[in-house]
Amino acid sequence: MTAHAWRGWRVPAGSLALMLALAGCTKLPPTAAYAIPPIPAQEARIWFYRDLDPHGSLATPRLRLNDAVVGVSQPGGAFYRDVPPGHYRISADSYLPDLIQTRDVGLAPGQEVYAKVLSLDNWIQGGGQDAGGEYHRDTFYVWLYPPEAARPQIAQSFFYGEGTLTAAAPPR
Repeated sequence: MTAHAWRGWRVPAGSLALMLALAGCTKLPPTAAYAIPPIPAQEARIWFYRDLDPHGSLATPRLRLNDAVVGVSQPGGAFYRDVPPGHYRISADSYLPDLIQTRDVGLAPGQEVYAKVLSLDNWIQGGGQDAGGEYHRDTFYVWLYPPEAARPQIAQSFFYGEGTLTAAAPPR
């Protein structure tokens, strides 16, 4: 390509780079800004949410229902999944398994539960100057919260979507 042809690409390429940079700086609206539809008939709803903790982990673990991935936990984010009624084990991927990291819940049609993801980013740590630098391994827990505690936090969280699960997480 000639030097003249390259000059013609500078402005569009620069504009594209600027637009992409600005898009990355914009925040998602809070969940309260969205019209959340009612729970579909003969379904149940599980909300997943996580606080934006300045001292917590910024890792984004996969969230699972009965070992099937249903989403990713974002710091300060929330999303929900509509599921068939049944028994579900809710978990978040972690470096170190712990007996109290998961929650089991039985859901009836029309029921809504709130699963909060908590991080413990100093569960395993080590290193130091002599070892070439410090490290830590993220460990995540899922706790169920009552609606009166969960709903205000979810309303202020960034909304990361919704969806229906039929085959991905079959009831146990």
